[in-house]
Amino acid sequence: MLNIIAYIGYFILLLNLVVFIKTSSNQGKSYKIFILYLGVIFCVQIAGSILAYHKTNNLFLSHLYFVGQFIILSFFFLAVLTNERQKKIVKIGLIFGLAALAIQYSLNPSLLYKFNLFEIFITSFLVIVFATIHLYNMLGEAKLFYYITVGLLIYLFGSTALFLTGNLMGEMSSGVNKIIWILNVILYALYQLFILLEWKKNYYKRETNTIL
Repeated sequence: MLNIIAYIGYFILLLNLVVFIKTSSNQGKSYKIFILYLGVIFCVQIAGSILAYHKTNNLFLSHLYFVGQFIILSFFFLAVLTNERQKKIVKIGLIFGLAALAIQYSLNPSLLYKFNLFEIFITSFLVIVFATIHLYNMLGEAKLFYYITVGLLIYLFGSTALFLTGNLMGEMSSGVNKIIWILNVILYALYQLFILLEWKKNYYKRETNTIL
């Protein structure tokens, strides 16, 4: 059951990557950065699945996932936001987050081989801040990437709470572990559905009208 839900999420992610690439002509910088995000996340997810299938430790990929997501989405929101003060907040957040992680890993390299609770918190928290700023802006402006932003906030709020229990999983029962991961893959699949909804609402009709 868990694998089925996970594969559904991966399939929707691949579908999102394909349809966003398909309608990428004449789109802005933020759109293309988001395609890069989808592509990187898809590669990390597939690599993790392959390693798990071969019973190989894939925890190191979690760092690529969280840090990669943080960097790319920071540049995504830099491209989306128009207020210079808000852009400065994103730039400072990006530099601070990467500097804090660089210091932590230099002091404790062993964290590369397990879930890094601080990494999960700081990268997710900062992206939540950036997304919330953009969501606030959309209250009085055009709803650019509205469904993506809402889906991202739902996913990050939920998944961060779940991932922060990562280092405790060894002390939990197998039943609790299973519930945690089921909830996470459901959140991930829901997030991908929000991304697909964004494309359907704002880019599918535009592509159809262009063809006609």
